[in-house]
Formats: sequence, C-alpha cells, structure tokens
Amino acid sequence: MDKRVIQRRMRQKRRQLLIRKITKLVFCAVAAVLLVVFVVKGIIGPITGKLGGKEEGTTQEVQAKTQEADPSAAIRQPIKGEADAGKLSSTSVGWQEDENGKWYQNADGSYYAGGMAEIDGSTYGFDENGYLESGWATYGSQDYYFNDDGTLDPQKQRPMIALTFDDGPGEYTNRLLDCLEEYGAHATFFMLGQNVGNYPDAPKRMQEIGCELGNHSWSHPQLTTLGLDQVSEQFEKTNQALEDACGSPATVARTPYGAQDDSILSAVGLPCFMWSTDSLDWKLLDAQADIDSIMNDETLGDGSIILMHDIHEPSVDAAIELIPMLIDQGYKLVTVSELAEAKGVSLEAGKSYSDFWPSTIESLTGSSSEDDYTEEDYTEDEGDGEVYEDYVESTSNEEAEEINSTDDSSGEDYQENPDSEE
Repeated sequence: MDKRVIQRRMRQKRRQLLIRKITKLVFCAVAAVLLVVFVVKGIIGPITGKLGGKEEGTTQEVQAKTQEADPSAAIRQPIKGEADAGKLSSTSVGWQEDENGKWYQNADGSYYAGGMAEIDGSTYGFDENGYLESGWATYGSQDYYFNDDGTLDPQKQRPMIALTFDDGPGEYTNRLLDCLEEYGAHATFFMLGQNVGNYPDAPKRMQEIGCELGNHSWSHPQLTTLGLDQVSEQFEKTNQALEDACGSPATVARTPYGAQDDSILSAVGLPCFMWSTDSLDWKLLDAQADIDSIMNDETLGDGSIILMHDIHEPSVDAAIELIPMLIDQGYKLVTVSELAEAKGVSLEAGKSYSDFWPSTIESLTGSSSEDDYTEEDYTEDEGDGEVYEDYVESTSNEEAEEINSTDDSSGEDYQENPDSEE
C-alpha cells in the first residue's frame, strides 16, 4: 500500500481519537457545571442570597416582621458554612436527620429554626440550631410542650412559681444570684433603699440574669404610722438609689409587713405584691425548716408567690436547695411580672396582688381587685385566728429586730420615725 495513504489514515485515526476525547471532556465539564449550578441555586444560594442584595434584605425584613407579629414563629434559616456542616450534604426537601437530631429542609434550601412551624398539618418546634424540640420550650415569653415526636401538645400548661426575696441586698445575695443564673431561674428582689448603696453591683447583676427589681421602702417602717407624703418618700428614695446603682428604678413594690390600704397603695405608685406562701424564714433561721415550711404548704402550686429574705444565710442556703427542687417538679421559676403576663393579667399601679392561682385569675382579669383584704389574707397560719393587726404587731418588732441583729452591714436600722433617716 502506498506509504502516503497509510500516513493519511493514521492522521484520520488520531483525529477521531482526539474528537472522542474532547467530546468526553466536554460532557464531563457540562455535567460538572450543571452540578455546581444545582448546588449553588438549591443550597449555597440561600446562604449568600445576593451578598447583601435587595432580595436577601427583603427576606430578612419579612422574617423579622413575622417574628415581631408572632414571637413563637420559626424563621427560615439559610444553611451557613461550618455551623451547619451536618446539613450541607442534604439536597432533598423534607425531614432530615444527622448526629444532632432531626430538622426540616425547605424547597429553597433553608431550614426552620428558633420557633414553631406547621408542617403537613402538625405544629413542630425547632431550637435555634434548627433541630426538633421535645419537652418544654420557650418562644417569646410563652412556654410550649412538644411530644417525643416533636408535635405540639396545646393542652399542656407549664406551672409557674414566683420566688421573692425581701430586705436585701445583703452579703449573701450574690450566692443566691449564682444559683439562679446556673439554673436559668428568675426571681423578684424587693430591696431596701438603705441597703442598695452598700451592694450597688447586686441590682446590676439581677437585671443581667433576668431578675426583677422590686421596691420595699427605704427603711422598712410600718407605713400605717406614716403620712402619705412620708410613704411616697420611702419609695421615691429607694427608686433613686436603684437608678444610681443600675440605671433603672423598681417596676414593682412590696409594703413592709404587708401593711397597706388603698391610700398607701396609691402613694406607693407601683403594682404591689403580697404573697401566698410565707416561709417564715426570718423566724425559723434554719435552712431545712425553711424548705419544709414551703414544700409542706398545701396551697403551693401554679401561680404561687413565695416570700423569703436574702439577708439571712439559712434562707439563702434553703433557696439554693429549693430552686433545683422546684424545677425538678416541673415548675418554671419566674418574676412576679412574668407570672402575671403568663396568666394574662395586666398589672396596675396602686393595685395589690398576692397570687395568680387559676382560681383567682378570673377576678384579677375582671372588675374585681385585691385591694380590700379579708381576715384570711393576713392570717399567718390558716385557722389560727390571727388577723392583720396581730400579724403586723408581732412581725414588725420581731422581724426588724432579727434583721438588724443579723446584718450589721446592711445599712441603717429600721426606724420608727422616718424623719430621723437622714
């Protein structure tokens, strides 16, 4: 065969092989491009949006408005780098599961997080990382219970109790705040103005960990012996001391010894709080006795307000044991204002509240109030016949004497004559 023909055929063969190779490379390149487009548009795209462009800003604005209107609503969270490494490999829409739990991927590649979402006719709760909740969860200021499969149980209501502490701040208050912070619990501190200056950091920390600032007068006088101007001065001076210490006044108040009437409540100028469970800790001065006194109270339950004092070491020791004990029993420990909000009660200045039991919610949300107290309201031990006058007479001297002898560093002693405060 002619040598030139052979060479021509060899060149043709090489061209054919080259064309096949190029075709294969082009096919692989197109497949790779299509895969990248799918990943970018379906998964990575929702992460970056348009890098600050109008579309992403609009989406975030809509989600912010949605959560503002309904704090319990979940947001649609785009998948983000390392924080969502377990979610990056999922490309299908619907329920997903990784080593951290179950989560739900939407068609745009986002996932639900930080609230509730309805999926296929059922309501589910998702934590801030997008994983399915079970048990109790809090969205906004409300608590919701989710079954083991993550579905909402709308019938369950979380029981709440308000721990309150009078007469501080004192040298043991910080230990109590440590415990509250550790367990994510809140409490209300009804403070004496004369003590605030000695522990100015205490009110700041109370605010930081979600506790409520309460006003318990300046020097703990028996308000029924004072003129209304003097009553107002007691609470105004304390509010000023709190503002000097932490920048905020008290939002609620408690009158010393619970001695009050309509005119005193009006002069105080804040929602005032009595209590439904009196630990008598100031009298017992024994941690275990304090615990027994509270836990054996047959009225203790959802909506109760417990009275204790954070200036006594045994009282703080008792509270440090009580806090996890009550939480283990299913109670959420909240401030008095949080308790009122959860029960649908709008607090009013010049009104007094002693509990938010289910049996009293109707009267509190209706036209009736708790300004006019009956004999039972001031009875130390139900059925013992001691009414308000006997209660004030017995406690005003005993409790004041006990507090003064227990904490010499707490500021001025309680004074009979408010004119001598200066």
